[in-house]
Amino acid sequence: MPAEPSVRIPIPIENVFGVLADGWLYALWVVGATHIRKVDSGWPAVGTRIHHSVGGWPLARSDTTTVSAVDPPHHLELEARLWPAGAAHISLDLVALGPDSTEVRMAERISQGPGRLLPGMVQDLALISRNRESLQRLAALATGRSPTGAD
Repeated sequence: MPAEPSVRIPIPIENVFGVLADGWLYALWVVGATHIRKVDSGWPAVGTRIHHSVGGWPLARSDTTTVSAVDPPHHLELEARLWPAGAAHISLDLVALGPDSTEVRMAERISQGPGRLLPGMVQDLALISRNRESLQRLAALATGRSPTGAD
């Protein structure tokens, strides 16, 4: 079982999921994503993709992230690619802690490429800090966009 960093966000679950459901915001909260080129119509329906870049110029690489499962506003699973490095399976679980509070848990596993050969504990060490930061960015973005968010 992958390490699952989490964050509590003082806004309703629907508002948090609303940030995830806006593919154009992906690069604002996902560490490493730097530019969104296109978001498929219907995002985040299963099979839709975000066409993005990862990394900074001049080393940025173009690739995609695809929705593999969704249960709004409680769950979103993504396959994030970055060839030739591989791909990762990402799971985001949202739990309403009350009418104005949401916990978001994030789990990630390298699913393709050379990194998938790394043991789970090594993957966790490599990914957990990045995922914690992504969740903190998601929390700030969701709170700032919410009419009920904290100041």
